[in-house]
Amino acid sequence: MAQKKTLELGVYSFGNTPRNADGSYGTTAQAIRDVLEAVKLAEEVGLDFFGFGEHHTQSMPISSPTALVNLAAASTSRIKLGTAVNVLSTDDPIRVFQQLATAAAIAPARIEMVAGRGSSDITFSIFDQDSSEYDKLFSSKFELLLQLNKQERVTWEGPHRSKPLRDTLIVPRPEHPLKIWLGTGGSPGSVYRAAELGVPMFLGILGGTPEHWGQYSRAFRDAWVKAGHAANEADIAVAVHGFVGETDNEARNIYLEHELRMFRTGSAEIGRKMDAPSGREVELQKGMVFAGGPEEVADRILQLHKLLGHSRQILQMDVGGMPHETFLKSIELLGTKVLPRVRKALV
Repeated sequence: MAQKKTLELGVYSFGNTPRNADGSYGTTAQAIRDVLEAVKLAEEVGLDFFGFGEHHTQSMPISSPTALVNLAAASTSRIKLGTAVNVLSTDDPIRVFQQLATAAAIAPARIEMVAGRGSSDITFSIFDQDSSEYDKLFSSKFELLLQLNKQERVTWEGPHRSKPLRDTLIVPRPEHPLKIWLGTGGSPGSVYRAAELGVPMFLGILGGTPEHWGQYSRAFRDAWVKAGHAANEADIAVAVHGFVGETDNEARNIYLEHELRMFRTGSAEIGRKMDAPSGREVELQKGMVFAGGPEEVADRILQLHKLLGHSRQILQMDVGGMPHETFLKSIELLGTKVLPRVRKALV
């Protein structure tokens, strides 16, 4: 009998600060409480994973994803949890590892991490880092992070540290090594870096077509084999925007309304023009924005899986001050309606 192919589904969030009736912001504290409520619901409806991204803005205030992972680890029992993404270029890899190892002590075998270089300058200015060195910083810190995950005593030196580590004990230790993904928005260099290092690739996708991203999957898998790794161990995850409603029209209308506000808000917060990509309505039907009724979203996830062969797909749905109740309903539909369709099809 043929075995089922694994495809995990889940949700990720950068936080979603609520809006008042006049359009002004509510509190960022409420956004943190809301996302923890969302994690509990995601577990209740059977989803596989919940990820916490990193931003430092009023509209998306999760600035410490590892803290949220620890909080969620203590309040759940089954769902996998992780960062999606840590901006490792402006963080300390030892601290990040220790914080996630702490979560892994609370939730064994459920904690993961996605590490990335950063998508805007705002994080670098906050932590007094030079954004022109973001690749050098990331490369050095990621190398150390992988070393920390392998052994409890570490001897290491690299360009981001002024002093080397000499047989340094790093605790606590997870009982099993953490799964560490390399996050990328599509940089070819990051794709090949992940393959060379033998780490899974996490694609953060805002636009394009399934066929376009299928090329990245093939490039990664080819480079993976050329680097000497077993072909069947190449692993890809995908993070996209999306929304599940009762019907296709309902979902698209709700999503587009709040996504437009997200782009406008983001433009003001990071100090640069950031319009919504043109032709977004088409993206919702044929591109990489997965907004629709349960059957539509399930079908499109399965179509993408044929092209990428990815093991996990997670959706950011709480955008632009979307009402929390609306977000929770979408999580419920993703778990109770979309997930069973995907599971049934992948036999």
